[in-house]
Amino acid sequence: MDNSVNYSQQQLALNQMFKDINPALSARQAGIESSRCYYCYDAPCIKACPSKINIPSFIASIHADDLTGAAKTIYKENIMGGSCARVCPTEILCEQACVRNKEEEKAPVRIGLLQRHATDNAEFEGHPFERAASTGKRIAVVGAGPAGLSCAHRLSLLGNDVEVFEAEDKAGGLNEYGIAKYKLTENFAQKEVDFILSIGGITVHYETALGRDISLDQLKEDFDAVFLSIGLQDTSSLYLDNEDNEMVINSVDYIKELRQATDLEQLDIPKDSAVVIGAGNTAIDIACQLKRLGTEEVTLVYRRGEEQMSATKHEQQIAKNHQVRIKTWSQPESIDVDDNGKVTGMSFRKTYLEDGKLKGGDVQFDVACSAIFKAVGQKMAYPDAEQLIPTISNGKIATFHNQLTSIDGVFAGGDCTGVGQDLTVEAVQQGKLAAIAINEQLNVSITTPLATALSA
Repeated sequence: MDNSVNYSQQQLALNQMFKDINPALSARQAGIESSRCYYCYDAPCIKACPSKINIPSFIASIHADDLTGAAKTIYKENIMGGSCARVCPTEILCEQACVRNKEEEKAPVRIGLLQRHATDNAEFEGHPFERAASTGKRIAVVGAGPAGLSCAHRLSLLGNDVEVFEAEDKAGGLNEYGIAKYKLTENFAQKEVDFILSIGGITVHYETALGRDISLDQLKEDFDAVFLSIGLQDTSSLYLDNEDNEMVINSVDYIKELRQATDLEQLDIPKDSAVVIGAGNTAIDIACQLKRLGTEEVTLVYRRGEEQMSATKHEQQIAKNHQVRIKTWSQPESIDVDDNGKVTGMSFRKTYLEDGKLKGGDVQFDVACSAIFKAVGQKMAYPDAEQLIPTISNGKIATFHNQLTSIDGVFAGGDCTGVGQDLTVEAVQQGKLAAIAINEQLNVSITTPLATALSA
């Protein structure tokens, strides 16, 4: 057999497994779906949207076949409306608030898919918005994830010059490196970055890390303000023996490798069985992607019950649809290896609640596997070399009014702060609000009205 032909067939089969999990609406489907909206006055869906998009307005534009107008309405509040339409948990936000849930059918308007339809199909000549006249101010943004990009875009829109410092060799943050491959397909994250930067006035410095290549003290000296959006760089531990085994893998690292891989066959894929430890969306993402890569049996284990899982019911159902086995009320006790150091499985102890506290029971059980994927949470690791440190609260940067930190002129947003649930849409909103606050603080006498900038 021709090995090159066999290889291409296998690669094609793997690529097919990472097609878009939520196919886009057709024009006809979007028209029908948009007609279901009641265009509520004082709409509850707007209140439930972290970025405060005027949802009835953009849906009305879709119904009128004005996709460009619909997209512009979305981008006024959320310049990353395209990715948020794909990854935002609309089922617990805007769609949960939809008044159609109160009807017998209990079927909300599919707001996320309509948002995607608008942003995917809008046709702009250049960028949707035009930059305001220059303010002469320079702002540094540390981190080119959703919060940083949102902040940089809004600052530039308002006439400021922005320099973004990104530790990786690509912008996009979790959209580029941390979202399941089947949620953001066809290099969408980079296409969105290009779209955002096309407004002009934003310079990105890649492979430039805080505490290594730049310092906050120097940024404060060189720029008029600083926005920190450094994300979460570290992962939590299981605190078990053998955790340093090469087949005990941090899920975020594997997802990053998977998203950047040009040849999926080159990944180290456990063929027979794998265990995933965790209960959030990252745990679901890695479990489902392992199944798509061909791992025969994937078991997701969580120490509490399904109701306590941070992954939404929708995400849990995706895991079940992928035939991921979910075992709850089970606490890891040991990582089992053979005499050659090869992972053979994990041992668990059944748990229960007593007076609101988690307790270990008498029942123990084993799960055989050849690889273990940890998805037990990420945490911030502020650079050790950094001398200037904002106040840290509960392991994250504390922010006050308008995302201001304890250091004058330094703002922060996104996952590195303790605000919200670490959602992409929340990071975008925090970046936007910080940009507006920075602009107002620096340009009291010449501030361009926001409405004017957005209507340009």
